[in-house]
Amino acid sequence: MSIPSSLIERLQSCLGENAVLSKAADLKLYEYDGGVDRHLPELVVFPQTTDDVVEIVKAAGEFNVTIVGRGAGTGLSGGSIARAGGIVISFARMNKILEIDIENERAVLQPGVVNLDITLAVQPFGYFFAPDPSSQRACTIGGNVSENAGGPHTLAYGVTTNHVVSLEVVLPDGTLLQIGDKELDLPGYDLLGLLTGSEGTMVLVTKIGVRLMRQPEAVKTMLAIFNTPEEAGNTVAELTARQILPVALEMFDGPMIRMVEEATHAGYPPDAGAVLLIEMEGLREAVEWQAEMVGDVCRQTGATEVRIAKSPEERDLLWKGRKNAFGAVGRISPYYYVQDGVVPRSKIAPTLHAIAAISKKYDLKISNIFHAGDGNLHPIILFDARKEGELRRAQLCGEEILEYCISAGGSITGEHGVGMEKMELMAHLFSEDSLETIRRFKALFDPQCRLNPGKVLPTGKGCMEIRQPAAMVV
Repeated sequence: MSIPSSLIERLQSCLGENAVLSKAADLKLYEYDGGVDRHLPELVVFPQTTDDVVEIVKAAGEFNVTIVGRGAGTGLSGGSIARAGGIVISFARMNKILEIDIENERAVLQPGVVNLDITLAVQPFGYFFAPDPSSQRACTIGGNVSENAGGPHTLAYGVTTNHVVSLEVVLPDGTLLQIGDKELDLPGYDLLGLLTGSEGTMVLVTKIGVRLMRQPEAVKTMLAIFNTPEEAGNTVAELTARQILPVALEMFDGPMIRMVEEATHAGYPPDAGAVLLIEMEGLREAVEWQAEMVGDVCRQTGATEVRIAKSPEERDLLWKGRKNAFGAVGRISPYYYVQDGVVPRSKIAPTLHAIAAISKKYDLKISNIFHAGDGNLHPIILFDARKEGELRRAQLCGEEILEYCISAGGSITGEHGVGMEKMELMAHLFSEDSLETIRRFKALFDPQCRLNPGKVLPTGKGCMEIRQPAAMVV
């Protein structure tokens, strides 16, 4: 271990011995996230207050040790992996809801608060927190801010950045900043927008103010059943062309339907080629009208059946299938690799064709479940890492899918972040000048490259080569 014993003793004195992990067996639990990459940290610490975080950052700075912030570890791009070793700051014990202000429709949270717990806390008042990642029962708001997380309902409500109104952050030198407050549209540069989604490479977030939404008067959830994924993809394009905007529009292909149904018994038809899970919210009359329009479009574009959930329990069951989809895959394949490309909604059908061809090329099964409403695809590549070369083949397969997304006018990520997984693909998406501008922003906040090195920017544009031997730069 390259971390000096004097630094470990100082952190133990500040936080308590049970808040500092250094044994190899303990560190193994923090070497991975929900993706496929791994790297051991050298130390894991658990602050409980903002003052603790400031002390950790200052101490690490004195010894020139790198720092990586970590929430629940559910991320899918390697964002919370300590690629250069150093210290992982786990925010698991900073999990308090500090304030609920219903009058101003705001809440203030520590970063370790679980996403779903925000909604559960404000539900009795008739409110909810809109961003709802599929991992919302486990993921934390600090990680959501870091990755600018999305979810099924962000089609209408937007992603995390649209719901963050303030941040308390710690800079790499230990400086504490308060950015924003309960007011809207404060003057000056939009630092909230810059830091939300910066993947822990600029600041550590210690407090978050969020916007709360009033629960809708009516909700209607529909399941449209198709013989082929192409018909479902064309339906999404037709809904878009008619300017019909549900709050959620999710698509499953046949293999995914069968995996989900076997695991959750949510009522999905196992013999279907594809389904669309569609939800409308709002005033009762508007929801009824929109549901009728959506049903008509689905039938015109090939739906063999359109079902409407008849009760809140039936609606919850349909969403249980969607939210537990990744877990359902684990019952079928020992390993899987989730991608996160984006294409224009009009390009969904041809992109599914391309994914099928790429699947055949690499001889790997791919199932698809994704946010069809905003073209955010999640092809799930099934593989077995115990077979030599299969993990690398899965990664190459994923890269080719993302390259296709770029060629179709899309992007390499819609909500999972760049992390260490997609950093080299940034050069395919951005010009040299754009990448240099991003690098300069990173250097402005973190000139010593101590916060989450080896993420977001391609090798040569970032600071990985400063923090890690050249042989480990990949």
